[in-house]
Amino acid sequence: MVATAATSSFFPVTPSPDSSDSKKKRLGNGSINLGGIKSKTSSSGNLQVKANAQAPPKINGTKVVTPPAEVFKNEDGVSFHPPRTFINQLPDWSMLLAAITTVFLAAEKQWMMLDWKPKRPDMLIDPFGIGKIVQDGLVFRQNFSIRSYEIGADQTASIETVMNHLQETALNHVRSAGLLVDGFGSTPEMCKKNLIWVVTRMQVVVDRYPTWGNVVQVDTWVSASGKNCMRRDWLVRDSKTGEVLTRASSIWVMMNKVTRRLSKMPEEVRGEIEPYFMNSEPVVAEDSRKLVKLNDSSAEFVRKGLTPKWSDLDVNQHVNNVKYIGWILESAPLPILETHELSSMTLEYRRECGRDSVLQSLTAVSDNGTDEIECQHLLRLEDGSEVTRGRTQWRPKNAKISGNVGQIPADTA
Repeated sequence: MVATAATSSFFPVTPSPDSSDSKKKRLGNGSINLGGIKSKTSSSGNLQVKANAQAPPKINGTKVVTPPAEVFKNEDGVSFHPPRTFINQLPDWSMLLAAITTVFLAAEKQWMMLDWKPKRPDMLIDPFGIGKIVQDGLVFRQNFSIRSYEIGADQTASIETVMNHLQETALNHVRSAGLLVDGFGSTPEMCKKNLIWVVTRMQVVVDRYPTWGNVVQVDTWVSASGKNCMRRDWLVRDSKTGEVLTRASSIWVMMNKVTRRLSKMPEEVRGEIEPYFMNSEPVVAEDSRKLVKLNDSSAEFVRKGLTPKWSDLDVNQHVNNVKYIGWILESAPLPILETHELSSMTLEYRRECGRDSVLQSLTAVSDNGTDEIECQHLLRLEDGSEVTRGRTQWRPKNAKISGNVGQIPADTA
């Protein structure tokens, strides 16, 4: 009917001579409802149009105009509907549009009323893992949420997860300082001289392993170590309580990535990194005990045929440091893994290995008469060349560890 009215307004139809008379005969003095428009009888006929005085209904405060149904009356006053045609069978799209608009406005109102502020301080801590520089630009801080795929059989984060967090913060520290150009932590001057950083010694002390859903805060900083070395320390804490979870200290040297030989620190490189050195003591006291070199006769447990996968290589095309730890633990006896957890670890990296290397993992267990267990480790190539020496300490699972609130060492310069 709406379409018919619109069509007639643009294209007037000239009535036939007998159309008026036929309408009079059919309609007589009846009335027609045309959506609220009221018209009196014209002089040429008795056609009446009555208005619908109903107020338009409201949906959620929005007025919705509902056109009344059209009803005709004949001369006897009997109501009847006009004949069904293609035009007046079309749906009334105004109703659908009004409903869609109402739903959209209600949804927009609810959206604007939402409070996006975190309900707990640990809900949105460093959500993008970018981290930030703190303490006069000398300390880099980054937060990590422990994911479900980062926990092991003990329902806690694995040592590999902890070590990956340490490595990630070290790289992001260099990047945030604007020194990362190519490779793992290479500065602009290092790139000019084909130099890369390699770790030679690592000490890690784990007081408690985080669990799934925990958020840990990792702080890292660098210091000078001798003339040609750099020391990097880490402090891992529970972001909610401040409890110290892990402490780690490492020594790094430079290696020429073309000749694969160790190199002295050039003065140009020293000038780049010295402004970021913190004059502080290591966060882990150095274990000066010599690491034992194992052989076939002194090792109690041997695992052979270990080979790196493509995913084990880093951007410098040698095996990632964290992978060495997994290989070392491959030969650790299963009863120790089931009843104890790794509490501390000292590693000496003696040479790198590539994707074609085949390695052997050797372990010897020392019985000191207490619940604590100490193990000696050696990772070597099939030809006997040493890759990594190590020593690990193990404590009984669920042992009570007296935690403390750790503080970043102050710069004593």
